[in-house]
Amino acid sequence: MEQAAVEAFGNYLRSQRKLAQLTLRELSDLAQVSNPYLSQLERGLHQPSVRVIKSLATALNLSAETLLAQAAGIDAANGDNAEGVSDTEATIRADASLTDEQKAALLEVYRSMTGGSQDS
Repeated sequence: MEQAAVEAFGNYLRSQRKLAQLTLRELSDLAQVSNPYLSQLERGLHQPSVRVIKSLATALNLSAETLLAQAAGIDAANGDNAEGVSDTEATIRADASLTDEQKAALLEVYRSMTGGSQDS
């Protein structure tokens, strides 16, 4: 994985953690990944393994496929996934032009109109 992709994944991971309203320590506990290692992932210093990506996806209520695609630098928004995250939610989460606060607000409005989960 090239350095730009590692850094982009770190930024995406940080954004998803903030959207889930989790601290670094809380996410590390949920994903069973050490706090220092998670911090290094968010800063784009390490390439995560598939096991770590799966653990993080579960902890963040994302599909492993979506997170793996982000780690690989490809677009995975292709319909509802096993965790019930829609194209719309995946697109909102992935939109780099929105702030974390804007993403959270859009997700809340979207879920209120569709009856979606409020878990993240």
